[in-house]
Amino acid sequence: MAAQNDTTTIDLTTIAYAASRLGVHQRTLRRWIADGRLTGYRVGPHLVRLDARELDALPRAIPTAGHAA
Repeated sequence: MAAQNDTTTIDLTTIAYAASRLGVHQRTLRRWIADGRLTGYRVGPHLVRLDARELDALPRAIPTAGHAA
């Protein structure tokens, strides 16, 4: 689903898909929205979506010796 915001297109995704993609729990993403780490977009009375490009910009863990990435 794409939404228009001025001249920028936002690629919105569900919290469930984003959690699966990032390997975190949905509650973690909801906490990040509450903390201001992610921007949530309300698209209905109970529906929240996230910008896929914002998810791509999240910092990733640096693999260390002895740990698989």
